[in-house]
Amino acid sequence: MIELQQITKSYGSGANRFPVLKGISLTIEDGDFAVILGASGSGKSTLLNILSGLERPDQGHVLYGTQDLTALSDRALTEFRRKMVGFIFQQYYLLPHMNVSQNVRMGADLAANRDYLPILAAVGLEKKLRKYPSQLSGGEQQRVSVARALAKRPKVLFLDEPTGALDEQTGRQVLNYICQLQQEYHFTIVMVTHNANIAEMAHTVLKMNSGTLQEIFQNKTQKTAYEIGW
Repeated sequence: MIELQQITKSYGSGANRFPVLKGISLTIEDGDFAVILGASGSGKSTLLNILSGLERPDQGHVLYGTQDLTALSDRALTEFRRKMVGFIFQQYYLLPHMNVSQNVRMGADLAANRDYLPILAAVGLEKKLRKYPSQLSGGEQQRVSVARALAKRPKVLFLDEPTGALDEQTGRQVLNYICQLQQEYHFTIVMVTHNANIAEMAHTVLKMNSGTLQEIFQNKTQKTAYEIGW
């Protein structure tokens, strides 16, 4: 379980100090699929960064079970991220001089996982292992980034606008792969998106506005990637 307790975060200093998160408290259960919605500037990406340990809050606590991330040293926090979480961003961040297998193995090596080839097969890349990023479509590159994140065997997968650079067909395909893999590996998903339709796939929906949580609700039924609007 992930729990945030009265999280605040600001950027800048003095008269230029700007509050981004204003006393956020929430709970995300293990195995949940949570989507964070909000307009640009609402604080949703900053919230994702706090949840994942990429950034530290100014005040408040970030708890994973009984472990308080805010009490960890920088070194311990880096080790926590290495072992516990995976990241998928709008940009793929693949290393251009490495092929598909090598890019995914980078993630696998962080968790000493030598059995990462089934994940490549699960995302439909078993015939692309020797291809380089420049030889792949956008959807294929995003699937490589999905496989690399999952090869770490994360307990929590964080996604920041993962379909923002994809066309509809490829976006649906990538989301479908992620949901299939969650069912198999039972990790928690926390996703930031501007696409309100994707929230229909989630169990928990968090709506943000101006640095505050305006609404939290659970969907009674969850749609598939091919059932939602786009």
